[in-house]
Amino acid sequence: MKGELTAIIEIAPEGGYWAICPEVPGANGQGETIEGAKENLKEAVSLILEDRFEDIKRGLPADVIQETISI
Repeated sequence: MKGELTAIIEIAPEGGYWAICPEVPGANGQGETIEGAKENLKEAVSLILEDRFEDIKRGLPADVIQETISI
């Protein structure tokens, strides 16, 4: 099973494309091509989710069991 997120891609007035992911506030990307904008958006989503995960881990007690699962 894979997690799927939405990418909204529009033509940028200054040229190229810009993209946002409504499920991840603050995630946006840009590129000269649609594919470039999607790749840039994927990187932004990944970095934001990684940062949020690190924030969550900082609040956990030292004796908690942590395990990573793939979805």
